[in-house]
Amino acid sequence: MTNILVIDDRSDIRLSLVLLLEDHGYQVIEADNPQTAQQQLKQHTISLILLDMNFSLDTTSGEEGLQFLNWLQSAKLNTPVIAMTAWSNTDLVVQAMKLGAKDFIEKPWKNKQLIHIISQQLSLTSLQQENAKFKQQLTEQAIQHYQWQSACMAELLDTLKKVAATDANILLTGANGTGKSELARFVHQHSNRQHHPLISVNMGSIPENLFESEMFGHVKGAFTDAKANRIGRFELAENGSLFLDEIANIPLTQQAKLLRVLESGEYEVLGSSKTQRANCRVISATNGKFSELIANDVFREDLYYRLNTIELTVPSLQERSLDIIPLAKFFITQFSQKYHSNYCELTQGAQQALLEYHWPGNIRELSHLIERAVLLNSNALIDVEDLRLKAAAPKQQLPIMTLRDAEIQLIKKALLQTDNHIPQAAKLLGLTKSSMYRRIEKYELA
Repeated sequence: MTNILVIDDRSDIRLSLVLLLEDHGYQVIEADNPQTAQQQLKQHTISLILLDMNFSLDTTSGEEGLQFLNWLQSAKLNTPVIAMTAWSNTDLVVQAMKLGAKDFIEKPWKNKQLIHIISQQLSLTSLQQENAKFKQQLTEQAIQHYQWQSACMAELLDTLKKVAATDANILLTGANGTGKSELARFVHQHSNRQHHPLISVNMGSIPENLFESEMFGHVKGAFTDAKANRIGRFELAENGSLFLDEIANIPLTQQAKLLRVLESGEYEVLGSSKTQRANCRVISATNGKFSELIANDVFREDLYYRLNTIELTVPSLQERSLDIIPLAKFFITQFSQKYHSNYCELTQGAQQALLEYHWPGNIRELSHLIERAVLLNSNALIDVEDLRLKAAAPKQQLPIMTLRDAEIQLIKKALLQTDNHIPQAAKLLGLTKSSMYRRIEKYELA
């Protein structure tokens, strides 16, 4: 429901506006002076303000109303204001407009005219917000997207394009910093829902007692601190996509609530008995190992199977070694533009250091490292010292061993990483399934 703040020192005026506005579907919050109004703005989400310009100081100057408009500007609140006064004063109108008032109406007002002005301002504000979002999207789209060089990423993107056209739930697994959130955006942009919102939520950051409110919303008064209605993430993602990051961090006590909406599409806003239906595509991501979580009874197996209609593992940066240098150069270009600095070249030594580094933080770490190097650079070159990798451990080197022992070690590692799933292990090693079986038999690893 839309909240309108009425600021007027006369209770009869406020009552008239409450009756009129509530009759047209608005919720009214009252304040009898600008000081009270400032507190109300801190406690409630206000969509529009009806502001009387004169209070205790006098009845004609509008000074107190102007002071409130000035405070509203300094507080950087973009809430639209319609100024009201019983005294027609052109100078006051001009001053109010200069301080951000969107419109002006004289008392006594005509109900039809006031409702029209309110509706017009709310529609205009909504349009401006949508335009701002659209401009942000255009800016993001204008940034050249990096084209992956590695075969494993080309294969992953090809698979994601195929499943994006469906509404199947997708689970992205992989280490922190591998770009799972960017791939969720990739899926959304290649889906039939691309013209609707992509709503992201970090499941690990939601306090357990606020889970239902965050995901499904609440009505005013649903609990002690519910001072206004709140729209949940499922409703915000209507007709679009909902990205649940760090999905493995949902408390066990809340998992059944998420399972229900994934199974039936139904949920209730907290404090309401009305059942609503969700219409969004769910994309999840985690760096957790579900086999261990399920075995330790901290994650429901039925919820896991609801999330992973399609489960895809995002490779680490080490597995995309062909991309390390091109990606570093891409970030140099990106951050040079962001900070309006000259483009920096990577020296051969710096490139070698990047290739030899083990990248525990993956792409996120590379991005932060290059950003710092660009910011602190005083010439046109980024050298090894600028990367500040001295304390970092190098890539683990295999000890010298026979080819037979090396092959056995790699096969064991691949089987361990895939929970003894032989076809997946074969794929990791670039072998056919039959070749993998032959080697397992040969080395008696079954």
